[in-house]
Amino acid sequence: MKTRAHSDGLSDPRKRAIGTSLLVSFLMLSGKGTAFVITGSAAIFSDAAESVIHLLATAFVAFSLWYAVRPADTGHPYGHGKMAYFSSGFEGGLILIAALTIIYSAVRDLLAGPQLQQLDTGLLILVGLTVVNLALGLYLIRTGRQHNSLVLVSNGQHVLTDMWTSLGVVVGVAVVWGTGWVWADPLVAILVALNIAWMGVRLVQRAYEGLMEKVDDATSYRLLRELDRSVQHGIITGYHQVRHRRINDQMWIEYHLHFPGELSLHDAHERSHEVEDAVVALFPDDDVTVTAHLEPEEHDEAHPSWHTEPIDPLSAVEETGSL
Repeated sequence: MKTRAHSDGLSDPRKRAIGTSLLVSFLMLSGKGTAFVITGSAAIFSDAAESVIHLLATAFVAFSLWYAVRPADTGHPYGHGKMAYFSSGFEGGLILIAALTIIYSAVRDLLAGPQLQQLDTGLLILVGLTVVNLALGLYLIRTGRQHNSLVLVSNGQHVLTDMWTSLGVVVGVAVVWGTGWVWADPLVAILVALNIAWMGVRLVQRAYEGLMEKVDDATSYRLLRELDRSVQHGIITGYHQVRHRRINDQMWIEYHLHFPGELSLHDAHERSHEVEDAVVALFPDDDVTVTAHLEPEEHDEAHPSWHTEPIDPLSAVEETGSL
């Protein structure tokens, strides 16, 4: 059975969001590169290096977004949405490369002694760019969450990381400018690198969990409680073999439903649809596909002795109420 719960052409808001992100990425790189050339600051270089990575990542994100929303085909019957997880992992890997590059450059400057100039001009440029990044990051995350797009959420979090990086650099450069402690400049760069490395690790972890189809515990509980409700109301007599998977705003759910043996196939089918409607209603913002297998409640007697079923992964949740 297949039920489409959400289909209203959501690609346009996503494309507008990632297009805006790409344009701002060029602005960030140009502005921060200019500030680094003017000041010679290792901290500002760390910010500019992160922007180079962000530009490359955003370009890949734009491709991933286009590819992920392509409809299912004979070669990819579940669609192309998993490209979002590749995108997240790619972006996280680039962030880690940027962090290592920044640390290397900062340690070198810390040992050799930085040569700084025109810090006031560099500060003004960074403050303006930081405000722009804050607005962009919030916009991307909001749009991504509205449309369950991991691609946009990851990109928005990267932008906010860039914003916090810039803010840290602004504070550090301001300290150097106000006190003359030039050693603080590469030290700030190292701290910035550690912060963005943490974000890179988180993005890679999220990509891994998505590719390995790690389920959300809350979703499992909601689904099982709804099936329990159907049992309590006498719509079905039992269920097992419950599975679900998510890719962005797409949900695939499958289960086996038990019915009284004397019930006609037509009536069992009608009841199955009633259960399906209730399950789909749990996820109003998603495109939900439900597959149900109908069985008599005398389950063991209805199968030959040689019949074996696959492991029921959520049976422990049904029995203990915990994952």
